[in-house]
Amino acid sequence: MLGLTVPRHRLGAVLAGFSLVAAGVAVQVTATPAAAATPHRILFDNAHAETAGNADWIISTSQPDPLGEDSSPSAETDWTGAISSWGVALQKTGDYSLKTATSALTYGGSSATDLSNFDTLVLPEPNTLFTTAEKTAIMTFVKNGGGLFMISDHTGADRNNDGEDAVEILNDLMTDNSVDSTDPFGFSIDSLSISSDYPSAISDSSNPVLHGSFGTVTKSLIASGTTATLKPADNSAVKGLLYRTGYSGNTGAFFATSTFGSGRVAFWGDSSPMDDDTGQSGNTLYDGWNDSGATNAALALNATEWLAGGSSSGGGDDGGGGSTCTSAQLLGNNGFESGSSTWSSTSGVITNSADESARTGSYYAWLAGYGSAHTDTLSQSVTVPAACTTATLSFYLHVDTAETTTSTAYDTLKVQVVNSSGTVLSTLATYSNLNAASGYTQRSFSLAGYAGQTVTLKFTGTEGSTLQTSFVIDDTALNVS
Repeated sequence: MLGLTVPRHRLGAVLAGFSLVAAGVAVQVTATPAAAATPHRILFDNAHAETAGNADWIISTSQPDPLGEDSSPSAETDWTGAISSWGVALQKTGDYSLKTATSALTYGGSSATDLSNFDTLVLPEPNTLFTTAEKTAIMTFVKNGGGLFMISDHTGADRNNDGEDAVEILNDLMTDNSVDSTDPFGFSIDSLSISSDYPSAISDSSNPVLHGSFGTVTKSLIASGTTATLKPADNSAVKGLLYRTGYSGNTGAFFATSTFGSGRVAFWGDSSPMDDDTGQSGNTLYDGWNDSGATNAALALNATEWLAGGSSSGGGDDGGGGSTCTSAQLLGNNGFESGSSTWSSTSGVITNSADESARTGSYYAWLAGYGSAHTDTLSQSVTVPAACTTATLSFYLHVDTAETTTSTAYDTLKVQVVNSSGTVLSTLATYSNLNAASGYTQRSFSLAGYAGQTVTLKFTGTEGSTLQTSFVIDDTALNVS
């Protein structure tokens, strides 16, 4: 019920989470956002058995920073790994900052390899399933403007014998996550083992992946790989760029691109094209990178540039993060119906307790309401795409209180923007027991000044020693265009 005046007892299914809040008279402070993030920051994953068996899908044995092996590489052998050619080629341009993740993938955390610190994530044939938290992190990263490069292998390529191969792992990422499991990218990976082929590129002279700064793509390579089935009815942005011989349209796509939210996605159906045959001793490798019948290096490098937003040309498959802005709602689990997913909070903030009411659905966020000295916090990290000129944070807030004063703010709720170190960049609003009213009220704020930056939206409810005040939030959004 709305209008609770007794101290709070958190009942029912109570989950950890985050909420956005606002209503009533707001105290607004304008702050100058920090400098925009440096572009072309690429994170290669090596936390999911990418070196199991004969695989050696690393850019360097120096991790997370490949510069520890050689700070100025000029040849692929200056860094050790079967995809060192890929890393060295990017490093030599001077336009890329490369790192390797060796632990669980996160988004909005404090780790140096947290996804919020990067423009693109490369998944080079993962061989262990992503955890629920990792899938949320990856999908939120892309939705908020990140690039995702998914590289599969043929079905049955279970290099660490754990019962999962890259086909199953990447399909699981797309179909069983808390952000969007309804075919978000518009394609699924086929359970096939194609022994050999040289897939050909489509004719599209304006496409930045096929005709980028690293060269023109004509063919790729299959040396035991698979393809994807496209579903443009689910995502009209999906596009096949190279096809298995004899295939076209929605079947047999060996290389495909798509968008999701403000982010970009690329799929490659085999790990052999990125293999440069210069991995660690003992591995059986194949030099697909320099295969004379294909243009694999140009394909990998152009795609990396496009995913990171480095290409300003191209047709309708441009996504967020480059020179265009895709209209989208960026907050994950914005109505709290997935419980603690995506958000960070003190205990019990996201709940379906009958002591208050959701505006829609069953769950909502509830800060304070204890009738004793108490502080609740609630936060989510989000990247505002650089190309978007409009970014509007909105939310519904209900405030009820047992306080009787009409002049003193005993209990408060602050709505703030903070950076990754926790430094407050701006206090958007401050609410208190003086703002108590029946029902929910929507409030909104512009975050356009943070375009190109990753920031954390933080809400802090602070309660005095007696008489409860509840700050109840539902139906949050960060809409960009």
